[in-house]
Amino acid sequence: MKIEKFVLGSVGTNCYIAVNEETKECFLVDLATYNQEMVNYIKKSGYQVKGIILTHGHFDHIMGIEEFIDEIPTTVYAHEEEEEFLKDPVLNFSTVLGNKEYSVNEVVFLKELQSFSLAGFEICILHVPGHTPGGCAYYLPSEGVVFTGDTLFNGSVGRTDFPGGDSEVLLTAIKDKLLVLPEETKVYPGHVESTTIGKEKKVNPFLRGWSC
Repeated sequence: MKIEKFVLGSVGTNCYIAVNEETKECFLVDLATYNQEMVNYIKKSGYQVKGIILTHGHFDHIMGIEEFIDEIPTTVYAHEEEEEFLKDPVLNFSTVLGNKEYSVNEVVFLKELQSFSLAGFEICILHVPGHTPGGCAYYLPSEGVVFTGDTLFNGSVGRTDFPGGDSEVLLTAIKDKLLVLPEETKVYPGHVESTTIGKEKKVNPFLRGWSC
């Protein structure tokens, strides 16, 4: 697997292209804004986009979806408990931008621990609420990677002061769903740099006393 990162949007959201190098099939993780350079890169590389997986529904992870799908049609996936946030511009904060409301209505909703295949990879969805009710991570056991969105960061965890947020719920979910993964698992978060599960168990100040 090759993972390409584009940092997009007003708050620097990590948008990933995960590529099966044998087939050139790929999937995207979150899409902060439509980016022509990213689209051109996908086309020039000959990648076949098999889906977009969303870690949660906040505006800075969904704004580029509509335009992208107009250019490259594909399927959008998210956790079933995030439906309200994806469809409601007030909850997903796109109304604060003052120019356009964003919603994602055509979505395949997934259940906790559901495994599905995308671009030749088996992906397991892990429900990690607390930042939003349907926030989730996507774990690829065969590749040793997990896309954590705004749940677990390099040295930090997601904010919980937004509607639907709960710090106790988030920390418990991180402990139960993420810290149990192999320590060498590479963590690709929604913002800042990548890390590993092992590193976060040792040095993340928010997880002291919560490690397994």
